[in-house]
Amino acid sequence: MTNCKSFSPKITTKSKILILGSMPGVKSLEEQQYYAHPQNRFWKLMGLFCKCANMNDLNYSNKINILLDNGFALWDVIKFCSREGSLDSNIQDEIPNEIPELLKNYPNIEKICLNGNTAYTTFTKYYPQLLQEYKCYNMPSTSPANAKYTLNKLYDKWSDAIK
Repeated sequence: MTNCKSFSPKITTKSKILILGSMPGVKSLEEQQYYAHPQNRFWKLMGLFCKCANMNDLNYSNKINILLDNGFALWDVIKFCSREGSLDSNIQDEIPNEIPELLKNYPNIEKICLNGNTAYTTFTKYYPQLLQEYKCYNMPSTSPANAKYTLNKLYDKWSDAIK
């Protein structure tokens, strides 16, 4: 088992939609970048919403800046956990991030999109009251492990929440 620690949130006072993953995978932790695995569709998907066709090919700081400039924020539900590999199903002994504190500090957040079932179930386990206070959406994961969703299908499902 490896001990995993999530990153700091990427957020501004312009952010309206908070996207929460579960815990960064091995590649992301190695690179210290959200969604660093080349097969993860997150940056391609966000490129569609941010109208930036080549977003996936940009350097990390440019990706984050574009995301923030388009009203998105990014973080994880889980702050610490033990996990072998990258699969969410291997997460053990999770400790959540201080999401209520973040939302208190950024009252501009209007919606919360949870990237995958683990993010959603962990969020509802620790913060059920936030489901009443915010529009929260359980989104299909952008992970390569969620192969049944093509990029177009992901876009259709995520569009319902983002637009």
